Amino acid sequence: MAVTLAQLAELTGSTVRGDAAAEVAGVAALHNARPGDLALAADPRYAALVARTAASALVVGAAFDASATPLPLLVAAEPVAAFERIAERLCPASPAPEPGIHPAAVVAPDADLGPGVSIGPHCVVEAGAAIGAGTVLRPLTFVGRDARIGRDCLLHPLVAVLDRCLVGDRVVLHSGVVIGADGYGYETRDGVHHKLPQRGIVEIGDDVEIGANSTVDRARFGRTVVGAGTKIDNLVMVAHNVVVGEHSLLVAQCGLAGSAVLGHHVTVAAQAGVIGHIEVGDGAIVGAQAGVLRSVPPGQVVLGSPAQEIGKERHCLVLHQKLPELLQRIRQLTRAVAELSEKVVRLEARATEHSEPH
Repeated sequence: MAVTLAQLAELTGSTVRGDAAAEVAGVAALHNARPGDLALAADPRYAALVARTAASALVVGAAFDASATPLPLLVAAEPVAAFERIAERLCPASPAPEPGIHPAAVVAPDADLGPGVSIGPHCVVEAGAAIGAGTVLRPLTFVGRDARIGRDCLLHPLVAVLDRCLVGDRVVLHSGVVIGADGYGYETRDGVHHKLPQRGIVEIGDDVEIGANSTVDRARFGRTVVGAGTKIDNLVMVAHNVVVGEHSLLVAQCGLAGSAVLGHHVTVAAQAGVIGHIEVGDGAIVGAQAGVLRSVPPGQVVLGSPAQEIGKERHCLVLHQKLPELLQRIRQLTRAVAELSEKVVRLEARATEHSEPH
């Protein structure tokens, strides 16, 4: 349903510059907005996109230069927060599933289900499992034997929480997440790889969110731990016996090898890898595609493969960009040295001739 900018200004406590009667029916990014959409222009880096967006109106901050666009503007003290409120109005979330067990679900008789639990079609909850109050299992979710899921969690379709694993309160697991698959443990004897039993569990803290198709392997012994408040992106690999501290960020396609330990508020950026049995200290940042081969002190930012302190790595990157120029210079110097060497040889030969007695 279309709404006017005047209505959205009232909703968000903003002011309108331009046509307050202009209508919008959806929200979109600057680069792919269509007529009828409202877009956010809170970052000056996107000025070029503002000039060519097809949006019908923009949400901007007080410092925005209104001369940059003829579009009507919704000016907000906190444009990002205002845009979120508008998005919620124009694109409301799907209604929560009704509590109860779908007839097509399979739930063990001794499973402990808290009040208000919703279990969708084709879910499986095995013997001894416990699911806390208000938790939602979307269709095709699997909860293994003696697993524990906390209160007010949301498990999207095709999530698997395997035997004995523990999930805290208010956890969100997106489609394809596997909690408690076997860790990658083998012993090679006489050229044959023999599987080492993985007898531990996974423990996920409160308020964790894990993106689609990410995996957290069970420990060989003891626990693999993801601390409270940590947010994990899609396609992330957390190996057996890893410990991830509270409120850390693991970005798409990064991987943590077995028994690595991350402190609290650590960031591991996209496609970075951390080898096993090392520590990444509190507040450290591992840059994109870095390969971390040794422990990282608290608060340090590292980049590169092998990873090193970011200042050193940036210096190396600058030198790497200059390699063609340096190679050309080396070739020039090599030719110059060769020419000088030839001249020295000729001069020495002449000197020898003049010094010989006649």
